[in-house]
Amino acid sequence: MLVVMNPNATEAQIQAVAQRIRELGYTPHIIPGSSCTAIGITGNRGPEGQDTLSLMPGVAEVIRVTSPYKLVSRETHPEPTTFPVAGAHIGRDFTIVAGPCSVENERMIIQTAEFLMQRGIRLMRGGAFKPRTSPYAFQGLGEEGLRLLAKAKQQTGIGIVTEALDVENFGRVEEVADIIQIGARSMQNYSLLRRASIASKPVLLKRGMAATLEEWLMAAEYVISGGNRRIVLCERGVRTFADQTRNTLDLSAIPVVKHLSHLPIMVDPSHGTGKAEYVPAMCAAALAAGADGLLIEVHPDPPRALSDGAQSLDFAAFERMHASLGPVAAALGRRLN
Repeated sequence: MLVVMNPNATEAQIQAVAQRIRELGYTPHIIPGSSCTAIGITGNRGPEGQDTLSLMPGVAEVIRVTSPYKLVSRETHPEPTTFPVAGAHIGRDFTIVAGPCSVENERMIIQTAEFLMQRGIRLMRGGAFKPRTSPYAFQGLGEEGLRLLAKAKQQTGIGIVTEALDVENFGRVEEVADIIQIGARSMQNYSLLRRASIASKPVLLKRGMAATLEEWLMAAEYVISGGNRRIVLCERGVRTFADQTRNTLDLSAIPVVKHLSHLPIMVDPSHGTGKAEYVPAMCAAALAAGADGLLIEVHPDPPRALSDGAQSLDFAAFERMHASLGPVAAALGRRLN
């Protein structure tokens, strides 16, 4: 259910409704809005308590929410979610996050951070802990990788987006990251999602390799239900029968998610295609389809990359791609970060 308060409802009335929801055995989630405050309710299996709440002072109406993902649904939060982070504004501007698949050494990560900052890119991706299909592949530098990301942030001022693989290393990642990534392989790691739900940093939640949109949004529901409302969804391609690309980038998910949820959505064309030459076209397509940003792999020397070199843009290719987005953004009335 969703309790919609009157525009002139007092803070005391809002808290009284929240307390009554707790007395009914449910959990209230206060959602401030531009015109009025709403209170989402989780834990209820039906309309029990609806009449009681509708009669309380300050309550405009009580609405039944039909979506299984209650708090990420537009039924409970009609306005798009936006939030500032590290000089960018997720959900308001078209935000580009770029950087290498993994942190390899100090020189490379500092060089990449400086390059991005010079071009107005305020968020850098880079994996310290890497989930790999093969146990023999490069697994990332771990704690050393986090140290290098922290150093790049200190020297250049760039924000950091990096992945937490498990609950054990989550706290350390949280100390360094400006946005904590939950990767495709971890989308349904529910203990990790619960830990992310109480994190002090925003969460970027990638779609699983074979996840439906409902499964993806339900994973986001785990995060938001614990109180962390700063969530970015990321479409990174799903596994199909096609073999021309690494995955099938589901750009149709963008308008559907925009219709169903208030959360911002980014697109990862690097994992979506697996081939650097296809990335620029998919960047423009994502912008045109209404995405809120991009997550792109960029490396100073892709042939020497320790992971995902084939899908990484070099600096020159990134500059060309970035410049090509300007006219598209202008035509759509969008603003690049």
